[in-house]
Amino acid sequence: MKNNIVIILLVFCFGNLLAQEQDSIIKKELKEVILIGTKSQLHEKESKTLATVDEFLQKASKVDLIKRGAYAWEPIINGMATERTVITIDGMRIFGACTDKMDPVTSYVEISNLSEATISSGQQGSCHGNTIGGTLNLKRNQQNSANKGWNFGINSGYETNNKQKIAGSSINYADSLFYVDTDVMFRDAENFKAGNDKEIQFSQFRKLNLSTTSGFQLTSNKNFEASIIYDKATDVGYPALPMDVSLAEALITSVKFNYKPSFESIDNWETKLYFNTITHIMDDTKRPNVPIHMDMPGWSDTYGFYSKINGKLNEHHFLANINGFYNRSLAEMTMYPSDPSENLMFMYTWPDVRTLYSGIYFEDNVSLNCHSGLKITTTLGMHNNKVASNFGLESLQIFYPELGSIKNRFLKSFSATYSSDKNGFQYGLGIGYGERAPSVSEGYGFYLFNSFDNFDYIGNPNLNNEQSLEANANLGLKKDKWKVQFTTSYFHISNYIIGIPDETIAPMTIGANGIKIYTALDYATIWSNDVSVNYKFHANWSWDGKFGYNLGKDNKNDGLPFMSPMRYLSSIRFNQRKLNAELTIKGNTTQTEFNSFYGEDKTPSYAILNLNLGYKWNLEKTKILFNCGVENVLDATYSTYTDWNNLPRMGRNVFLNVLFKI
Repeated sequence: MKNNIVIILLVFCFGNLLAQEQDSIIKKELKEVILIGTKSQLHEKESKTLATVDEFLQKASKVDLIKRGAYAWEPIINGMATERTVITIDGMRIFGACTDKMDPVTSYVEISNLSEATISSGQQGSCHGNTIGGTLNLKRNQQNSANKGWNFGINSGYETNNKQKIAGSSINYADSLFYVDTDVMFRDAENFKAGNDKEIQFSQFRKLNLSTTSGFQLTSNKNFEASIIYDKATDVGYPALPMDVSLAEALITSVKFNYKPSFESIDNWETKLYFNTITHIMDDTKRPNVPIHMDMPGWSDTYGFYSKINGKLNEHHFLANINGFYNRSLAEMTMYPSDPSENLMFMYTWPDVRTLYSGIYFEDNVSLNCHSGLKITTTLGMHNNKVASNFGLESLQIFYPELGSIKNRFLKSFSATYSSDKNGFQYGLGIGYGERAPSVSEGYGFYLFNSFDNFDYIGNPNLNNEQSLEANANLGLKKDKWKVQFTTSYFHISNYIIGIPDETIAPMTIGANGIKIYTALDYATIWSNDVSVNYKFHANWSWDGKFGYNLGKDNKNDGLPFMSPMRYLSSIRFNQRKLNAELTIKGNTTQTEFNSFYGEDKTPSYAILNLNLGYKWNLEKTKILFNCGVENVLDATYSTYTDWNNLPRMGRNVFLNVLFKI
């Protein structure tokens, strides 16, 4: 049934493509941009202005989100989770400090920090490191030179379902030589309620985010910028997991030098140094009937840099990027027996793993003629892991007696994409090859409990690099009123890393089904598809439709986890100069391609209805933006294929957002 639906969509898309036109902009990569806001116009065109970063990312065609609670959802790109993707903030590499992935990089920023999120598919996203599935780059707000002097903003919001209170403010100043942007955002939410008013225990969260960016114009073509983000989340509940989080704290800093040379062939040279540190503490003290109390703190520190140059030479538009980082990942677990006479049990779940990476990326966009081009990219990287803890190394040597403390890897990637845009018809064809090293958990994790399949996991430092062969295509068409875009990507991944049961080893967690060792399958395949359609049938009215489908199989033709069934979003939007309104329906079909081996089960289809309304007042120098809406209007009870342990989604929710700008 699913394959029939895919074929119908393909026929529909190709039929539209053959009947429409598009402009002359050549699309050279499978990239999607989710606009978030600017300092001068904070999310003014959005139906929910104070939505979370996760809610903005849900609009992307290629992004799904694994939900373990109401906070910090894990992005997956082309059906691949964070081990196989790269997530950056303005090109900075950042690594979470939680062995259970409770703190993806996206959880440490706020919408008030960001202007857009750029999603690049497969090897098109290898600029800042080796990847298989693609990259997500969260772009910080840039100072608008047109807004001189002081600017102030106040944001406030409330949501009825989980009684979420939102408050924020911003202060910005700019003149011809200097600028400083600051903002703060605070969120506090109680337990949310699923459909039929069912309260989901341990789904509360509290979050504070502070951000400052300051820059100075040294000369007409040189400027210096420094930025800092401080994010602190406390009392975060994860109802789909056996533990909550008492603290998730991040400090993200950088300094950047930008130079626009007078050379004709060089457009810009940007160099950045950065440092970030993350502390994450899991907590089970508020959970009832805990068999054995545990403390599980984790830490991640990253030092990094990049220096990239872009320019042009004849028909070649090029980008070169030298980059590197040094990361320290450490996590530990202490068990407290109920009998105080028994000894505490301590282990390193991440044994102080030090990762050193240095790489070079080169991209060449060649203009073949006025309507077609060829994009070629290549990445070479040296990847080094070192286990700095002797105790942690000796623990792993129980399973790998010959294991040394150092492991070196050489990583390579390549891609080539041909694109054409003529008379409004756009298409592109691409191939790619990429490699990645095992993540810290996959290589060095020690008794990591996965509540999805109820197994303890042990890493395997002897794993080979994962390798991906990729083919992709895109078709697009645009007329005065119509815009249609179709993309498809196929990945053949050798040495596919996944956990496989080992019955010879006893689990550590009470009640666990057993132990899984990270192992490399011969191969796995993933097919990712998405279609987006926009039709403007009136000056103020438009319709948007998005459809997506993923299919993943291992070497035994069994399904891979978190593959999307047919998903869809359809919205009708009214937009005038001051007033906007939107009616949206979204959902997915029944998930039938599930695999119980990975903890999945059949999830039913669902469809929910959302309604939003916004209005803007301009009073001399003061701007007031008002948004309200109802999400899940019919109070449906539902769960999706990416909801950990079938965690129910939020029921009916009424929200109100108010923004003041001076």
